[in-house]
Amino acid sequence: MILEQYYIECLSHASYMIGDESTGRAIVVDPRRDIAEYLEDAARYGMTIEGVVNTHFHADFVSGHLELLEATGAWIGFGETADTDYPIRRLRHGEHLTLGEVDIEILSTPGHTWESISLLVRENSNAAPSAVLTGDSLFIGDVGRPDLANLGDGTNTDLARAMYRTVHETLLTLPDEVTVMPAHGAGSSCGKNLSTELTSTIGEQRRTNPSVQPMSEDAFVALVTDGQPAVPEYFSTDVALNKSNRALLEQDRRIPELSPGELRSEMDSGTRVLDARTPEDFAAGHLRGSVNVGFDGRFAETGGMVADIGERIVLIANPGEEQDAAMRLARIGSDNAAGYLTVDADGTFPGALADLVRPALRTTVSELEELLDMDAVTLIDIRNPGERDFGVIDGAQSIPLAQLRSQLADLPRNKPIVVHCAGGWRSSVAASLLRADGIENVSDLVGGYTAWAERAAESN
Repeated sequence: MILEQYYIECLSHASYMIGDESTGRAIVVDPRRDIAEYLEDAARYGMTIEGVVNTHFHADFVSGHLELLEATGAWIGFGETADTDYPIRRLRHGEHLTLGEVDIEILSTPGHTWESISLLVRENSNAAPSAVLTGDSLFIGDVGRPDLANLGDGTNTDLARAMYRTVHETLLTLPDEVTVMPAHGAGSSCGKNLSTELTSTIGEQRRTNPSVQPMSEDAFVALVTDGQPAVPEYFSTDVALNKSNRALLEQDRRIPELSPGELRSEMDSGTRVLDARTPEDFAAGHLRGSVNVGFDGRFAETGGMVADIGERIVLIANPGEEQDAAMRLARIGSDNAAGYLTVDADGTFPGALADLVRPALRTTVSELEELLDMDAVTLIDIRNPGERDFGVIDGAQSIPLAQLRSQLADLPRNKPIVVHCAGGWRSSVAASLLRADGIENVSDLVGGYTAWAERAAESN
């Protein structure tokens, strides 16, 4: 049996290939749109990809099932309640997919979404199960949240109750030694306490996962519906794209380098400029109106928070990162990257753009303390709800980053604004987004809440 995991940090996303060496038959599970790695491994193992299974309609990225269909002719499988604009194989609970010796049993595991399934893998039909691909049902350290972007005919409470039954009546009945292989890891918005570990076992999760411990159904519902990360608006768009006959990703696509004049023209026409450098480099000097989404962080998901799917985008990047940045955006369906401009290692922009370059406003902890004492600032906390359980700065208004764009018009503008997150990466995104929207006197808190809490601890 071949069982390969493909993990990308930017989206905390895991996909898989299951193959049978005796027959050369394989399926891919929860693929991303750039499919070269699956095709290369299939060729290396002498496999033919004959099927593509999505454990559910993904919301945080656009799945690569249509790209694999185009490349291989593979059938596309979903849980039997799924509804799509293209032909699918409806996979029922208890059904077995046979690749030869390798046997895959379909488990209906609703809770994250209604159509969610898991795949129980055996080396052969007579063997004990060796692994379960759980999609967004059982994570390492958590369970999947009720999917607010894909509720269907129900509420998040209904989905949470379905997840309770999935966990206790299906997944936890599996043998302790079965390897758990989920579709997401730490950092994903699909749950709140995901581990950095990429695999575990049913037994280990039974012992250590707080969300699957013995508790009443009502207690479970309260646990999985409280304190979840804010849902980025693009999630509902990606669900729709995953259900539709959307455009295919050009696998060898490369975006062009722009001249200063071409970049200026794009800016004049309203093209969104994403600066993929670090917050520190961005603060030292950036183009007026650009939004800082650092390549070193959750670039794709955050890019989807600050620019609409389909919106025309220009990238500012460090040399060698521009094509990967464009691909990361394409993974969430944002295909309209028009080109890029690279910046020298010392942060120098071309002279023809010098009149557009400016530093970013930043506020230190001591400066914020003075501003708060004088009631001379509007402080916005852009962390997710669960993060605020670790502490808050008195007087801060809570607007998670994923919801900031939708609330821009309601922000008070009679005082300078300071935004903060946990450490400073997201606050640079938020502050630059507000400035791009025309709110000039906006800064981010250097070091974020972590620096504030450290200063408070030292004072005590």
